[in-house]
Amino acid sequence: MIRVQEHDFDVGAELAALTAGNHQVGGLAVFVGLVRDMAGDRDIDAMTLEHYPGMTEKMLARIETEANERWPLEASLIIHRVGRLEPGEQIVLVAAASAHRQAAFDACQFLIDWLKTKAPFWKLEETGQGALWVDARDSDTAATERWSTPKKGAAE
Repeated sequence: MIRVQEHDFDVGAELAALTAGNHQVGGLAVFVGLVRDMAGDRDIDAMTLEHYPGMTEKMLARIETEANERWPLEASLIIHRVGRLEPGEQIVLVAAASAHRQAAFDACQFLIDWLKTKAPFWKLEETGQGALWVDARDSDTAATERWSTPKKGAAE
C-alpha cells in the first residue's frame, strides 16, 4: 500500500490495519522517519517536502513491487508526508511484513533506501539563515548499492 499525504499518520493504527487477519505474518519490520532540528551545523526550524503528484506514487509503487519480487512479503506499506513539517513530526512510515523476520528486515531497509534515492521528493529546509534546498547525499546513494543483486526468499 502506498500513500502520499499532508496529514499525520497513527503508526499503531497503520500497522494493525496492515497485518489484520493475516496470521502468516511472523515478522514486521518498521521504519519511521522524523524531522530533525539539526542538519550538519545548521538549526532547522521546519522542512517543506514537495513532490510530483502521479509520478511520485508510480515510483513508490515500483519500489514496493521490487521489494515484493525480492522477498516473500505478506504485506508492505509506504506512507510519505508532504507539506510543511516541524522538528519532531513524522515524515515517513515504511513497513514490511513476512513469515520470517530476516525477509521483513531486509525488505524494510530496501524500501527506505530506494525511497530516499529514487522517489521524486524535494526537501526545503527553513533555517535561521534562510531556506535551503537539500541535495542528495552520497551516503544514501551508497546504501542502495548493496541492493544491486536481487535476493529472493530470505528466511529466518
